[in-house]
Amino acid sequence: MPRTATLHGAAPDENATALLIIDLISDYQFDGGRRLARAARRIARPIAQLSRRARTAGVPVVYVNDHRGRWRSDRTELIERCTQKDSLGRSIIEQLAPDERDYFIFKPKHSGFFATPLAALLEHFGAHDLILTGVTVEQCVLFTAIDAHLRNYRLTVPRDCVAGLELRPQALRLIEQVLRADVRHSPHIRFAVERTGQGRR
Repeated sequence: MPRTATLHGAAPDENATALLIIDLISDYQFDGGRRLARAARRIARPIAQLSRRARTAGVPVVYVNDHRGRWRSDRTELIERCTQKDSLGRSIIEQLAPDERDYFIFKPKHSGFFATPLAALLEHFGAHDLILTGVTVEQCVLFTAIDAHLRNYRLTVPRDCVAGLELRPQALRLIEQVLRADVRHSPHIRFAVERTGQGRR
């Protein structure tokens, strides 16, 4: 039986944990997008369940998303574009659309930390533990995990909440063995307030 990780949450400015959802808001209109969309659909439900639990526990949820060269994009425009009938990401966003309490950051490159306010936002939360979810685990999730590791964050990367293409097993192995991340399945993650019944609703 796997051990159960306990992560802490409290008032927004006292949280020890933040949940990052990386690059899932997309229309997947790019080379390899159809394959990646299929992989992303398989992780949409466990991420949706984990993010609902995080919100209830008072843990901030942060969407960190590519803008794919659309420098004038905003959150509303992106979601509207990605929920059109012909969008490959429509069913994913229907499960994972940001809540009004969530945070949303656009990133220009692979890492969620590069040229974004993510570090300042996490400092505002007082976060020491990060849960990374999303796509692709061999690129954007991995690069974000490396940058988080360099900043001394403790990492959880639930294996049922990250998708990729050819290099997913190798990336997960690197994340676990080199970055010392916890890669247990998301149902085995417990937020501290879930144990005490004091979640924020």
